[in-house]
Amino acid sequence: MNKHLYTISAVNLRRASEIVEKLKIFKIWESVGAKANIVGSLRTGLMMTHRDIDFHIYSDNFKIEDSFRAAAELAKTRGVKSLQYANLLDSPDACLEWHAVYEDPEQKDIWPIDMIHILKGSRYDGYFENVADRILAVLTPETKGAVLKIKWDTPADEKIPAILIYKAVIKDGVRTWSEFAAWRKLQPHDSIIEWMP
Repeated sequence: MNKHLYTISAVNLRRASEIVEKLKIFKIWESVGAKANIVGSLRTGLMMTHRDIDFHIYSDNFKIEDSFRAAAELAKTRGVKSLQYANLLDSPDACLEWHAVYEDPEQKDIWPIDMIHILKGSRYDGYFENVADRILAVLTPETKGAVLKIKWDTPADEKIPAILIYKAVIKDGVRTWSEFAAWRKLQPHDSIIEWMP
């Protein structure tokens, strides 16, 4: 495993944490009585070329207007270029989705930020936090290296949920991009992949 991949990952993780702090995401959601949890590759420490920041957010008293107030506060921040909304409260996801794009005014790097405001007690309440923590618990230096290498080798135009890579590496022993590409063809194409080690 090339050390430069670990270096790239570490740099991206540090930048992501700086952006979260700069945008005051935790404070913004706290201001409307909600708790934001980091999920995804920032939580697992497995960030590579796909630099996105993912949050799952919970409120004791879920109100759509509170979600909009938090989103409006974020939208005022310099560098937030776009903010999209989807209401999935009537679906199994039971959430409001906010998808922001942030461009750092100084460094000019672009970061998608997904904030999923989830109804407490619904199907995915705490689920993906659990998934990330389980992945962290079972990662070894070998599997971490394989995940980072496959992420690095993934073509830029390929949109692959990271959970698929984790499943392939941890569960089925996949170690290279070519092995992963072959493995992926055999997998069901579910919109939400419910797997944890």
